[in-house]
Amino acid sequence: MHEPEGSDGFEPEATRRDADVTESARANRGWWDRNADEYQIEHGTFLGDDRFVWGPEGLDEVEAELLGPSEELKGKAVLEIGAGAAQCARWLAAQGARPVALDLSHRQLQHALRIGGSFPLVCADAGALPFADGSFDLACSAYGALPFVADPRLVLREVHRVLRPGGRFVFSVTHPIRWAFPDEPGPEGLSVSSSYFDRTPYVEQDERGRAVYVEHHRTLGDRVRDIAASGFRLVDLVEPEWPAWNTSEWGGWSPLRGNLIPGTAIFVCERD
Repeated sequence: MHEPEGSDGFEPEATRRDADVTESARANRGWWDRNADEYQIEHGTFLGDDRFVWGPEGLDEVEAELLGPSEELKGKAVLEIGAGAAQCARWLAAQGARPVALDLSHRQLQHALRIGGSFPLVCADAGALPFADGSFDLACSAYGALPFVADPRLVLREVHRVLRPGGRFVFSVTHPIRWAFPDEPGPEGLSVSSSYFDRTPYVEQDERGRAVYVEHHRTLGDRVRDIAASGFRLVDLVEPEWPAWNTSEWGGWSPLRGNLIPGTAIFVCERD
């Protein structure tokens, strides 16, 4: 969850309430279109132009090899979901893979165009992928789509559909335990403030009560059940530790919290 941002002089109201598939998609498409410029300015240096970083801890696919050894990526068709400025897709292309970068936000993909690359950019909803069955060898999503959709099984089933048998899907999200703690980087963010089991979405809404940003909570068990119900086999769950070199602090992310509680959960799934 992030700190509410004002627009046109109005500060959105942060609340917890239900938000369905349609409202969530509409709100988040608008939010990312409006905030893409600021996001890339704030996080662009950390993300780089052609790095594959799984989350705020800085775990890099170069070391993690969650999609497989880099030398085995050559020639593989890879779908990046929630690509933003397509940094991960750009790294994949440099390994000889054939990536496609997909995002709900047109403005985010304009940043991908600005940085450059010879791979396709697709503006589409992850819950309705515009690709034929069995189009990809691999799929990945670093904090893309899954935290923001009301029904993650729609996305997982679509990814399962477009992957070939034996294909792997790796995705990272905010670690579910973080929902029980305040989104603060200092000591005030170390005490439980709400129920881990409260799955009510976090919503920022305008003066008319319309959602302008939505983030959804799933427990670890929910994520595992979603994966299994969508036809995948979970082969690993990675919880990166906060490294000593990372002194970054933004929003609720900090070395203080990162050294005590997990911040990211990475699910490694395979399609049999």
